[in-house]
Amino acid sequence: MQEMKLFGMSRRYETVLSLPIHEHTEPHAMVAMLTESELQYRSHKRTARNLGRSKLRYNALPEQIHCSADRGLTKEQLLMLCDGSYIERGENILINGATGCGKSFLACALGRQACLTDARTLYYTMSRFIEAISSARLDGTYARWMSKVAKTHLLIIDDFGISPLDNNIRLTLLDILEDRYGKYPVIITSQLPFNKWHEYIAEATLADAILDRLTAHAHKITLKGPSKRREK
Repeated sequence: MQEMKLFGMSRRYETVLSLPIHEHTEPHAMVAMLTESELQYRSHKRTARNLGRSKLRYNALPEQIHCSADRGLTKEQLLMLCDGSYIERGENILINGATGCGKSFLACALGRQACLTDARTLYYTMSRFIEAISSARLDGTYARWMSKVAKTHLLIIDDFGISPLDNNIRLTLLDILEDRYGKYPVIITSQLPFNKWHEYIAEATLADAILDRLTAHAHKITLKGPSKRREK
């Protein structure tokens, strides 16, 4: 088992062997038990790997998110998003609200849930996203980086609207959204109201194309309420 890298099975079988002979499990039940142990072991490893690669800003849990109609997010909405079906349907999630209201925390909670369902996830703040594009262009790894982003099941871009965009960034963003359209979703958070996003992107033709791909199949959430940081 260890030679075949069936570590979940081998650990469980070692436990069985340590028991008195009269406590050993019937063969068919033991095979089922060992197989289940291997499945759980591999699932845990995949989840840990996905969480490590995602670079999520917060270790956020859905149950930590305050939901109410006044806040702009109901428990029913959160549960619907947490089941991950929006990933299968390629539906984007656009979140806006004032600073400190919990936009990033919500995005990270959804990202963590995605990792638990074996969805590859990548998190960037807008400034880091721009840096990653610029670095990839400079060191000749742009095509490889774009391929990595294209294969990611869930892409999270936090603080959209904070850093200025040049034409190369706009074109790259459009290419990414075109690759992902109807296939894999994007979660975007921003302090800017949705009606200001076009102005932020600035170049009218590209702004139309980017927003068309972002909003065509999207859940829009406007979070309200006081800053959670000030409350703490």
